[in-house]
Amino acid sequence: MKYSVIIPVYNRPDEVDELLQSLVEQTFQDFEVLVVEDGSAILCRDVVARYESCLDIHYYNKPNSGPGQSRNYGAERSRGEYLIILDSDCILPPGYFEAVEKELQREPADAFGGPDRAHPSFTDMQKAINYSMTSFFTTGGIRGGRKKLDKFYPRSFNMGVRREVYEALGGFSRMRFGEDIDFSIRIFKGGYRCRLFPDAWVYHKRRTDLRKFFKQVHNSGIARINLYKKYPDSLKLVHLLPGLFTLGTAILIAGSVVCPYALLPLLLYALLVCTDSAFQNHSLRIGIYSVAAAYSQLIGYGTGFWRAWWRRCVCHQGEFEAFRKNFYK
Repeated sequence: MKYSVIIPVYNRPDEVDELLQSLVEQTFQDFEVLVVEDGSAILCRDVVARYESCLDIHYYNKPNSGPGQSRNYGAERSRGEYLIILDSDCILPPGYFEAVEKELQREPADAFGGPDRAHPSFTDMQKAINYSMTSFFTTGGIRGGRKKLDKFYPRSFNMGVRREVYEALGGFSRMRFGEDIDFSIRIFKGGYRCRLFPDAWVYHKRRTDLRKFFKQVHNSGIARINLYKKYPDSLKLVHLLPGLFTLGTAILIAGSVVCPYALLPLLLYALLVCTDSAFQNHSLRIGIYSVAAAYSQLIGYGTGFWRAWWRRCVCHQGEFEAFRKNFYK
């Protein structure tokens, strides 16, 4: 068995259905699929059962412990030489595994990952959120790009790792958010080879509305400080930018009470994002939505970052103590 596809899922049977259908349509078929239900109230057991005749698929239902521990649960029961970690809200193009095979044959890798795109069927808001998470103008473009602006850190929505490496590192940690970056950091610290596979991309749905998106990126900002506390050298300039943007936005809004022209930089930035997104997506509506998504991303992340900095670095609270309601439900 070459690959084991591990999919943790929490209350998302419809998304799992789309992902499994995309696995059926793969041109390369030497893989098994392990779906790990993480204490869901809405089960996907019946969805998985529909694919038993066309996929080597295994279903497990366990108490809730978070995505990282659910991936470990699946990995312990898998047989593949490589583990492919996917989020349940992804859809694979038919040539995904062929692209992975081609890259591994060209140059071996202990761990790898690929970028993400928006599927034509996504809503305009999902496309706007995808733009925000992948655009250079929102700092998201570093992930999944071909240019080496920084080390490429695989994310759990599209990650591959050789079994021996996964076991040597002990799998994912018990962090409830940022656990994939924690794992990637340990890959590099272990001296393993990690590469970006540009053609092994996935369609990634992410969140469906701005409220959920804001909460997600707010937790990402918190996770960045938690990672900094574990690995002080992991904090880079790019991680500070959303926090600086948030502070700058607050200062400009406050200054607009005295001088309305203080809002001009924010309006120019909105125009830049709207124009770029509208051009890329061939839609003015998506361009306008992208402005809201960009501000939600940067301010959501920035407020989470500063909130965690205050609690963890100034008040010296522990990870669990500081953010029980965010991550440990």
